[in-house]
Amino acid sequence: MFSTMFCSLHGLIRGENMELGRDSDTGGQVKYVVELARALGSMPGVYRVDLLTRQVSSPDVDWSYGEPAEMLTPRNSEGFMDEMGESSGSYIVRIPFGPKDKYIAKELLWPHIPEFVDGALNHIIQMSKVLGEQIGSGEPVWPVAIHGHYADAGDSAALLSGALNVPMVFTGHSLGRDKLDQLVKQGRQSRDEINVTYKIMRRIEAEELALDASEMVVTSTKQEIEEQWRLYDGFDPILERKLRARIKRNVSCFGRYMPRMVVIPPGMEFNHIIPHDGDMDGEAEGNDDHQAAPDPPIWSEIMRFFTNPRKPMILALARPDPKKNITTLVKAFGECRPLRELANLTLIMGNRDGIDEMSGTNASVLMTVLKLIDKYDLYGQVAYPKHHKQADVPDIYRLAAKTKGVFINPAFIEPFGLTLIEATAHGLPMVATKNGGPVDIQRVLDNGLLIDPHDQQSIADALLKLVADKQLWLRCRQNGLKNIHLFSWPEHCKTYLTRIASCKPRQPQWRGGDDAEDTSEPESPSDSLRDIQDISLNLKFSLDGEKNDDSGNADNSLDFEENASDPKSKLEKAVLNLSKGAVKNTRNPGFIERTDQMTGSGKFPLLRRRRHLFIISVDCDTISGVFAAASIIFEALGKQRNEGSVGFVLSTSFTMSEVHSFLVSKGLSLAEFDAFICSSGSDVYYPSLNSEDGPFVVDEDYHSQIEYRWGGEGLRKTLVRWAASITDKKSENQDPIISEDENLSSNYCYAFKVQKPEAVPPVKDVRKVLRIQALRCHAIYCQSGTRLNVIPVLASRSQALRYLYIRWGVDLSRMIVFVGESGDTDYEGLLGGIHKSVIMKGIAPNTGNRLYANRSYPLSDVVPFDSPNIIQTSENCTSSVLRAALDKLGTLRN
Repeated sequence: MFSTMFCSLHGLIRGENMELGRDSDTGGQVKYVVELARALGSMPGVYRVDLLTRQVSSPDVDWSYGEPAEMLTPRNSEGFMDEMGESSGSYIVRIPFGPKDKYIAKELLWPHIPEFVDGALNHIIQMSKVLGEQIGSGEPVWPVAIHGHYADAGDSAALLSGALNVPMVFTGHSLGRDKLDQLVKQGRQSRDEINVTYKIMRRIEAEELALDASEMVVTSTKQEIEEQWRLYDGFDPILERKLRARIKRNVSCFGRYMPRMVVIPPGMEFNHIIPHDGDMDGEAEGNDDHQAAPDPPIWSEIMRFFTNPRKPMILALARPDPKKNITTLVKAFGECRPLRELANLTLIMGNRDGIDEMSGTNASVLMTVLKLIDKYDLYGQVAYPKHHKQADVPDIYRLAAKTKGVFINPAFIEPFGLTLIEATAHGLPMVATKNGGPVDIQRVLDNGLLIDPHDQQSIADALLKLVADKQLWLRCRQNGLKNIHLFSWPEHCKTYLTRIASCKPRQPQWRGGDDAEDTSEPESPSDSLRDIQDISLNLKFSLDGEKNDDSGNADNSLDFEENASDPKSKLEKAVLNLSKGAVKNTRNPGFIERTDQMTGSGKFPLLRRRRHLFIISVDCDTISGVFAAASIIFEALGKQRNEGSVGFVLSTSFTMSEVHSFLVSKGLSLAEFDAFICSSGSDVYYPSLNSEDGPFVVDEDYHSQIEYRWGGEGLRKTLVRWAASITDKKSENQDPIISEDENLSSNYCYAFKVQKPEAVPPVKDVRKVLRIQALRCHAIYCQSGTRLNVIPVLASRSQALRYLYIRWGVDLSRMIVFVGESGDTDYEGLLGGIHKSVIMKGIAPNTGNRLYANRSYPLSDVVPFDSPNIIQTSENCTSSVLRAALDKLGTLRN
């Protein structure tokens, strides 16, 4: 028995009476994820399925969207409820994030993604404990996968997957690069205008990150893989096939990885559908023995538009969105007299009260449709009702089938085309765009014709052919009904579960046992830091020693980072483990070599016992600048610091060796801090007060969390060649522009010294180069652009904070992160989420204008500056100014 998690953030999601078409965010994807979760929860072996979405408590929407949880009752629930466990089944779980009491469009959700991730992380951890008691013999039961739907949820799922070390699956539904190409071709907006309207570059970066992190990408069609995903830096169908071939031959891939693309068409529930066999005239004759059921109300709502309602109905069901191409359909109908004489046209374009209340683009499309109806004098021939319920949709299909009509999807591009499946199940032949999923649907169903959506005459000809040729219409109807079972939800779920089972299992595993479960309070908040000396088996003492070139997993396969077997002796393994993660060439007599394992005695880092944890993440050119900022923070919190009620974590791009050397030079103790997040988030350390054990210990469990898809030596060699190519191209005298710094590199961070920051490419170009070569990593310019740190793709300083929560139970809402006005290129990740953030003005160099040119979207697209969790100090931050800011946040009162 296992559980799984889906993420689908935008739109209005509920299990019954879905308001599909209410707005552009509440469409086919909402129906897809709800029905998939419902169907999957009914499959053998699946104990629980959670669909995580946004909680919306707004007067503008129904109260049901504000409910924290909703159970999805199985469609065929007879006998099923008796077999269910206490918490089993499928559920919609709504996570509060973003503006309270306000429903916002998906384009405005980006700054609030970290808040969703933190809330979802809390739910997943709590649920793992609940399921552990029910089906896990007391051990936590983690989801077998976290499945993100659409770009925003893909970004979220990547962060959750990285934080939990759980496999990620992704479904794009529609893709940003493809949409950008379509919008550019339409010529209505410039690229800049498109980006402002749709936040398209942020969306594309989220999709690239999803490719970096996913074990598997689920697509609806082969066309989506070959024509849409291939537009992305992170996916190349040819390279993907080459890497797969190398894996099968057990040949090194040199640290390169590709997600596995799988085609699983969406499903549908068909059991309740009875295709209509009569027609308008035949059913009118009726059966005298049985009184006919009254017509559904939606039928009269549609037929009142028609002068002759008995003519075959051409049915289109789509939002009034430009990409749905409704206007071309109306032109094709209006300009083809034979078609107008034979058929009526019904346009189900969502729900509306008044055109003035619709969004700008939707209102524009509807106005164009109305003008075309007037232009071609189509009154009495075109229906366009203002309202319909989701429950009315099957009746609308039935009415079209009853008239021997045709269903049409003329979209410029259709990722899949779920309405085509629905229409087919009700006995309707189809006419559909040749761009996207309908190609594969037609190949399977063989129940209609494909058209060029840009060719108005092609649309009219296809519709006329199906309406006029009754034998062709009947053959298409019969083919569709014969083959439709291939698109059922049970078939989809069987394939899905088979594919999920092929993913390499991963989950949080602490080698020190279950010590993280202890939530006992210390006798005093000022307990000695000597508690750290017995942390657990997973904390190894840092050594002076060389970087372990064999660690990593760099070159073995796409899916497995390490060989299962290791011929080294136990002693050799112990020494390797001790040195793993230590900074290369760190020669410090204070570091003591140890090969004995530390015992798990129930002692933990003191940071978990603090009332608040203050994270010092101010980025400066020099380490002395970092500690100058730290001294202001220490002074502002002098009272709490002396009481021991608060703790401090240093979060920096500098290495642990650099931090330690600076502290020693100033006569300071590492015990001033509870933890150190170093090398841009690739290492986590804790101080030790036992001189025999060395000054600090490295958390190897953190390394096991972040090593997924780390390219190891193959990545390092590629980076060295790339750095040399920059010098060859841009240096006039061959002085190095950027070069490897082996002394500052470690097993999980390759550091490069940047001699000429103005000459290196922006970080977005660095990521592009690496993604094109299928190397998955996180490149960060730091220290005002004078250093480039390249770390594992799902490692970062913000992810390290989530690790402290997962590993030690440190409440994220009790963390306060201090940053400058700008910082390293990972700066945006430190702002947002459920922790508090304080922007300290005037204490660090403002490198924003130069380093933020590295980003293809403005900072405001990703940082919620209006959040109550973010506060900025006045200029030239001092300890008194900072204390006033903390008072305003309410931190010092709690």
